[in-house]
Amino acid sequence: MGLRVGFTYDLKSKRPVKEGEPVDINAEFDSEETVNNIALALESGGHKVVRIGGVKNLLSIGDNIRGRVDIVFNICEGYLGRNREAQVPVILETLNVPFVGSDGLTLSLTLDKVMTKKVLISEKIPTPKYFVVNAGNKTYNLDHLRFPLIAKLRYEGTSKGLTEKSRVDNPKELKAQIGQLISNYKQSVLVEEFIRGSEFTVPIIGNDSPEVFPPAQVHIDNNVHLGDQFYTFDFIASDRLGYIYPAKINKALEKKICDLALSTYRAVDCRDFGRVDFRVDDKGNLYVLEINPLPSLAVKDIFKLVADYKGVHFHKIINRILDAGIKRYKLNK
Repeated sequence: MGLRVGFTYDLKSKRPVKEGEPVDINAEFDSEETVNNIALALESGGHKVVRIGGVKNLLSIGDNIRGRVDIVFNICEGYLGRNREAQVPVILETLNVPFVGSDGLTLSLTLDKVMTKKVLISEKIPTPKYFVVNAGNKTYNLDHLRFPLIAKLRYEGTSKGLTEKSRVDNPKELKAQIGQLISNYKQSVLVEEFIRGSEFTVPIIGNDSPEVFPPAQVHIDNNVHLGDQFYTFDFIASDRLGYIYPAKINKALEKKICDLALSTYRAVDCRDFGRVDFRVDDKGNLYVLEINPLPSLAVKDIFKLVADYKGVHFHKIINRILDAGIKRYKLNK
């Protein structure tokens, strides 16, 4: 017997870019294609899908949701602030409704890159040196960091705010980039030492004994040795960026990356699925850039590559993620 699976998500079409807003304002929301594909995948697993949509739709349903669904498959990004990804999970938790994916604490923690770094440092997980520039106080000290640096939005994903100007080589460029980010996005800025080298991402599915899949290596313009290049928002809509999967690296480096990915996944209490992003410098030193417990499930992203690697339909990977949540709640299928 299949389950009644609620489905929470945010559509780009429901949040069009307004005049005067940054072009990437809705970057983290999903396309109709992605949402439809996930719904079809869940149905292929024998489940009935109840489309809910965003957090405001969930609020309008309220307590009635308990009689309509057995579990919720959540990919909702939420609205406004560093706790936006936590909105749907916290509401579902309040209503005592099971849901797939990490809880509100993990989602808030990991969306805020600064708080994530504090956890990583406490767990002795390597991450680039950094400082924070708050929107209301733009003073900072460069004494403990070396150029080049990279300036990022503190609590955004999908490369929002990242352009070729984000990597800076001197204090003048840094000041200009910080000012532009604060002005356009109205939030604090994370400044890190830029890691010259290669970039990898590691998908993970599961809980008690998570499966850590082989790393994928990012290539830009067919170049895997990125050096000073990095993932920017503009690459998302282009054919210049892609993945080599599995990464063509030696077994020792692969093991080191996978072990560190699992340590990161566990350090922030990630549940059911996630993705960990790395840079590896020219000396082979690893640095965790971020962990995403709400990674993209679009057909052009990493979990589709996992399906191809395993020789199964992408729908089976979506259902594996759902099954991880079902098992965690001990729900009968």
